[in-house]
Amino acid sequence: MKSLVVILGQGAWGSALGRTLADAGAEVRFWRRGDPAAVLEGAGMVLSAVPAQATREVLGALALPEGAPLVLTAKGLEKGTLKLQSEIAAEVAPGHPVAILTGPSFARDLTAGLPTAVTLAVSGEEGEALQRRLATPSLRPYLSDDIIGAQIGGAVKNVIAIACGVAIGMRLGESARAALMTRGFAEMVRLGAALGGRAETLGGLSGLGDLALTAASEQSRNFAYGLALGRGVSLGELAADGRTYEGAATAGPVAALAARSGLEMPVAATVAALVAGGLAAPDAVEKLFNRPLRRE
Repeated sequence: MKSLVVILGQGAWGSALGRTLADAGAEVRFWRRGDPAAVLEGAGMVLSAVPAQATREVLGALALPEGAPLVLTAKGLEKGTLKLQSEIAAEVAPGHPVAILTGPSFARDLTAGLPTAVTLAVSGEEGEALQRRLATPSLRPYLSDDIIGAQIGGAVKNVIAIACGVAIGMRLGESARAALMTRGFAEMVRLGAALGGRAETLGGLSGLGDLALTAASEQSRNFAYGLALGRGVSLGELAADGRTYEGAATAGPVAALAARSGLEMPVAATVAALVAGGLAAPDAVEKLFNRPLRRE
């Protein structure tokens, strides 16, 4: 397998991955709306670090090297189609082995060389080779063959993190955050199972692990987004800051996919209404905590 790694996108996460792999001895190139042919030539692995809603456009515009594995890192469902990132890749970049790199990881920690453990979900035979290529002294990928579960965990945890941020922004306390994390995790498992994912995957790094990180730190963009809403910042102000909030973009698709699957996901549905402007933060919290009583 060729040693050159091409990273699509040079935001915080793409840059952190590139620096980490380069420090471990890999040859790394970045692509950012430049000449794709020159950048991609000779690539043995292509790692996509563009936002989830840009995956179709970017992959569809590039001629990836024949047979090069494609590693996807975006966490979210596509608006309109409700498709997973792997499903988009299968449509616009067929013929490439697809892997999902996901889990509890902040770009700042990885850049600083701090220990980071993630899930590498691959359904084909390339898993162990990719695992070895992506492992560094600070980045430890755990191999899984549950591509669906790994992606559902990454998508839903961002939505739940927004709900947790709202609760903390409104000064509702740590007990409220714990309740939202726990009930949100139950929703994550339900959706994963409905789509063919496994509960043990959602209970691992790509689900519970990522949720624990994302819903409890202001380093998380999604938690910070909810925190701002809980403190009274408007949707318009957040939209104008130019940052990518994957949870805000994917909340609607998650709620729609749940409805299509016949699932009740009240936390996700409430966040979807909140980020769409259909609910104010106080009303969203009241709606969740005044639902009919039920068994756990």
